[in-house]
Amino acid sequence: MTPHPHHDPDESVNPAPMRSVQRVRREPDTVPPMVGNERGQVAGQPEPAADGAAADAPGISRRVTVRPLANGDQGEFLTLVAASVDLHHPWMSLPATPEKFQAYLARYEQPGAESLLICLRDTGAIAGLVNINNIIRGRFQNGSLAYAAFAPTAGQGYLSEGLDLVLRYAFQKLRLHRLDAQIQPGNHASLKLVRRLGFRMEGYSPDLLFIDGAWRDHERWAMTSSMTDFALADPHPTLPAR
Repeated sequence: MTPHPHHDPDESVNPAPMRSVQRVRREPDTVPPMVGNERGQVAGQPEPAADGAAADAPGISRRVTVRPLANGDQGEFLTLVAASVDLHHPWMSLPATPEKFQAYLARYEQPGAESLLICLRDTGAIAGLVNINNIIRGRFQNGSLAYAAFAPTAGQGYLSEGLDLVLRYAFQKLRLHRLDAQIQPGNHASLKLVRRLGFRMEGYSPDLLFIDGAWRDHERWAMTSSMTDFALADPHPTLPAR
């Protein structure tokens, strides 16, 4: 699966046609095998993924689990980034040195962002990455998605399954109202992925992000919690009463 960008400088050239979006069908009472529920509880070394019983629950992937990026992932992460240069270019740039990895990790240990690894349930191997960037509370309750598969396991549907778990985590545990994704029109695999998951196209922005040496046009895609059948918790406490 070709990756999506970072909603920073990183990421896709003719918008795809608008399509109607149906409500995404999910089982209402399951959550992904995440550790913790808010930023401060998620940082640090990863806890074990959910046990086998959770893997059999409706709506939970039997093949992948999702957990926070941690310091102990550095070696495997850098090896995967090096192996995925051709897959990621020109859509995404990930840290490729120990120094850059440490800076990247420190960024996602701060409030307002989550970096989540998609791991194979049977081996624990890292298959992909999903970031929720620029989390804004108050009246917006929004986060911006960036995601990528890694070359050794790309094309097997792991990214799609992992991103589905992240959607559940973002809407149920983080209690976000909206997730957006900015995608270059030439990134056809990424566009196909968000369509399949039920995102709607909201617009087209010329020269939106500086990527690979130039300002690139992007399509703007988004999903709100009301577009899913997740069982939603009470609104986040930062949401005004009216």
